[in-house]
Amino acid sequence: MSDDSLLKTPFYDMHVAAGGKMVPFAGYSMPVQYPLGIMKEHTQTREKAGLFDVSHMGQAYIRSKSGDDPALAIEMLMPSALAVLKPGKMRYSVLLNDEGGIEDDLMVTRTFEPEGTLYVVVNAACKDKDYDILEEKLGDKITLEPLDDRALLALQGPKAEEVLASLAPEVAELNFMEATMVTLEGVVCWVSRSGYTGEDGYEISVPADEAPAFAARLLANDNVEWIGLGARDSLRLEAGLCLSGHDFDGTTSPVEASIIFALGKKRRENGDFVGADRILKELAEGAEKVRVGIVPEGRAPAREGTDIADAEGTIVGKVTSGGFGPTFGGPVAMGFVPKAMAAEGTKIQLMIRGKAHGATIAPTPFVPQRYKRKQS
Repeated sequence: MSDDSLLKTPFYDMHVAAGGKMVPFAGYSMPVQYPLGIMKEHTQTREKAGLFDVSHMGQAYIRSKSGDDPALAIEMLMPSALAVLKPGKMRYSVLLNDEGGIEDDLMVTRTFEPEGTLYVVVNAACKDKDYDILEEKLGDKITLEPLDDRALLALQGPKAEEVLASLAPEVAELNFMEATMVTLEGVVCWVSRSGYTGEDGYEISVPADEAPAFAARLLANDNVEWIGLGARDSLRLEAGLCLSGHDFDGTTSPVEASIIFALGKKRRENGDFVGADRILKELAEGAEKVRVGIVPEGRAPAREGTDIADAEGTIVGKVTSGGFGPTFGGPVAMGFVPKAMAAEGTKIQLMIRGKAHGATIAPTPFVPQRYKRKQS
């Protein structure tokens, strides 16, 4: 894809001015790293606050054409409990195909206004496909309104609350997976306490024409630095979080992907979603293969596509995400193995550059998640 054909987010000029190394990603020109470097950007997010441009992701409103709750319609394609969401509450879910495979993972939030509206955020590489599926399957029931006039920022890290609360103190009251409308620097924004780094933080939907000035205000804080795609990937890997199109695809079920938490309890009991027969069978009997965490021995990272072998050297699966974990202090990976080999502590082999390297099945996340949750 030529540079001229790549889309640009509202922050493109800021990335270039900051020395961002721009690369093609999901049809956009995006910064993979800045002069600070991936390792330091990763540490910046773990220790202070990192600012991520995630405007390439899809934002959309979903409304019902009949006046009913739109969640009742989309629950046919998503197995999470969405109809029960109150305004300001959000949930991670997956978009399923008829075979129970995951087309994409996404976030669904109940808005305060317009009343009876859901706000969804989908992955950049999948947004056109996701929208097409929703229109094709549910177009007679819902109206889908892409929010192409809005940018999206993620402010992540232990200093994120302090930074954003200095502009709007009410954001400190949000807990993980809660959202609200907030006026930040005179701009009305949709703010959720969420993110994909394992750290506390926020995602901020802001009008595109106001976005660069707002980002500059955040970056003026000494605790904040731009963070690129490279550190974004190492952060989510350490947090044990899936990457759409890598750690699952349209052939992978939620059970295989080890994201059973996306399946609502009542939804499992009712089985009222596409692909339910397969998914419920796998819940009851176990899937033939499952996603697991892997800790390689030594310092050599196992990248995506690395073959996984059993103790006798028989290839049994592949690594789907892998690299060096700066906070973990060594290589980490995720991949699929037969269910008989999925127990924590199981010894496996990784075929790295033609040589067998020892590794162990390990729990995820690889580093503790630090979301702000309500105290019981």
